[in-house]
Amino acid sequence: MKKYSLFDTVIKRLLLSPAYTAYQLRLEREIREGPIPRCVGVIMDGNRRWARGEGRLPWEGHREGKAKVKEFLEWCTDTGIRNVVLYSFSAENFNRTPGEIDELMELFRQGFEELSNEPTIMEKSVRIRVIGNIHLLPPKVQEVIRVVEEKTKDNKSYDLAFAIAYGGREEILHACRSIAKDVQDGAIKVEDIDEDLFRKNLYASDIPDPDMVIRTSGEQRLSGFLPWQATYSELFFVDVHWPAFRKIDFLRLLRIYQQRERRTGT
Repeated sequence: MKKYSLFDTVIKRLLLSPAYTAYQLRLEREIREGPIPRCVGVIMDGNRRWARGEGRLPWEGHREGKAKVKEFLEWCTDTGIRNVVLYSFSAENFNRTPGEIDELMELFRQGFEELSNEPTIMEKSVRIRVIGNIHLLPPKVQEVIRVVEEKTKDNKSYDLAFAIAYGGREEILHACRSIAKDVQDGAIKVEDIDEDLFRKNLYASDIPDPDMVIRTSGEQRLSGFLPWQATYSELFFVDVHWPAFRKIDFLRLLRIYQQRERRTGT
């Protein structure tokens, strides 16, 4: 087990102090006065490294990461962010050990089953969906995904998308193949191909492009996350593992986002 230092103890006490709470409340007030991102994408990285640092098994880090998702969704609804895309499992992650993949798939099954039965999902009208090569997932995971997507399909207030078995290059190839088939079948002409048509052939064309993309754990790359949609996203790389990501970390990023002068190629 991890031995906590005096520094760790001081930090924990600080986080519980009235001054810290007051600072968080001030941040929340300031953020409400500025522009709120329409869509936020998150690369939830660092579960295994967090577990190693805590002297725990890798899948225990994934369990903590799963718990953080619920917290994060609450932060987003509290601040008025209506669209969230979470990078949960890349196509390359299938190269991990069979034991870890089995644990992850069971966590996905449990997680979507919990979301399907979570009252606040319907109370807040949250639509849930999964983008990626879903057919590569075990049948039991595909089934709970189908159930939660069907149950929440008419919800309109918030949209929560999980990128699972997802690869950005594969998504672009998928769109190209779909368009090429339509051209071959005579449904469209080559000159009809434009950005709007291409977008319609992505996995979920109605999800807005993310205004900001956050990656935890300190890595500074997108790793194939929404390469088409994130072209003009504001990027944030934070040196904290996903299970340890705090609301105050998120609020600080939102404040920095509001202070940036956004440019879209103009």
